[in-house]
Amino acid sequence: MSTSLRGSVAVVGVGQTPVGSLPMSGSTEICAEAARLALLDSGLSKDRIDGLITCNPWVEPHLYHAEMFSEYMQIFPKFCMTLNAGGATSLTAVQRAASAIMTGVCDTVLITHGDNPRTGMTGKETGQKMTTTMNPQFELPYGLGLANGYGMAARAHMHKYGTTSEQLAQVAVSARRHACLNPAAEMNEPISISDVLNSRMVADPLHGLDCSLWSDGGAAVIVVAAERAKDFPNNPVYFLGCGEGHWHEHLFQSRSLTSTAASESGPRAFEMAGLNPADMDFAEIYDCFTNVVIVELEDLGFCKKGEGGAFVENGAIELGGSLPVNTHGGLLSHSHTGHPGSMFAIAEGVTQLRGTADARQVAGAEVGLIHGQGGVLSSHATLILGTEATL
Repeated sequence: MSTSLRGSVAVVGVGQTPVGSLPMSGSTEICAEAARLALLDSGLSKDRIDGLITCNPWVEPHLYHAEMFSEYMQIFPKFCMTLNAGGATSLTAVQRAASAIMTGVCDTVLITHGDNPRTGMTGKETGQKMTTTMNPQFELPYGLGLANGYGMAARAHMHKYGTTSEQLAQVAVSARRHACLNPAAEMNEPISISDVLNSRMVADPLHGLDCSLWSDGGAAVIVVAAERAKDFPNNPVYFLGCGEGHWHEHLFQSRSLTSTAASESGPRAFEMAGLNPADMDFAEIYDCFTNVVIVELEDLGFCKKGEGGAFVENGAIELGGSLPVNTHGGLLSHSHTGHPGSMFAIAEGVTQLRGTADARQVAGAEVGLIHGQGGVLSSHATLILGTEATL
């Protein structure tokens, strides 16, 4: 058996629920609906699922969430796991699924994440959840909340490299342009750089439109061994590489405010895939705040350190550019459902590689990168997916 996971498994089913405000659905129901849609897409019945990976939602957490969900769905897996790496969770889940399949633990893994923080939590409850990311001794007493931490990182990048608010705003404008081509996105009205700069200040230098949405919704994928991939109704999308990087939990312990562990997770994924940044046809990059896209583009190797602002300013991240980014609209304009947010990025990557993204389709897309991060620039995970032609 090969020791490399490259080409070992494929995504054969994808499910995405509506996003935005879903007041009639709890997080468990949303998670189940995403799973149902993925099963429908794959042509599988739920009794064929023998591996399950979930992420504990904020609204309805359970001590053993994956076990609870298997009970709820009445599936009885050989492999059952609840993960939490914040926005990197969905990508780490794909790697765990590949490992479980390749080691013979199970054959067919369902990864499903869903939550309803928009309608299932009050503003006070949301604020309390957000503070759990910050250190209670050295950060919270000094007012360093979640948005403030990202704002501090944005200001540091500006100070060191000359990045501008206009360049940050371009990230949001590009995401919205893509969302306007995606009927499933929460936000479908175009915005301009001036709109971003004139939106309310949230955490200097980040304005309201520099910040991601807060949404209900969920998504799911089904992963099987590569040799089974052609037995399913849709074009399979193959796992080519993955990598993780973890530098800190709390921002005050970070090595840097202008570099992240994406500088390690990205090279590890590229090495496994046998590819490099120039080979990517598109990228779905975690965009909880606009500055995160700029620093991750640099750390993942798509441009030199300090040149991320100029990269996005010159249109490289838009459809038709050298690296279309967040073609579904991202967390800034499609949806941000909390921990499950990156699952929609994976689903978009699969959609692009199937060639079924309609108006937002990247022409000739054969390989793409998905990157997620959790905490405040804390846990990083990179995933590279490709069509059969890339094997």
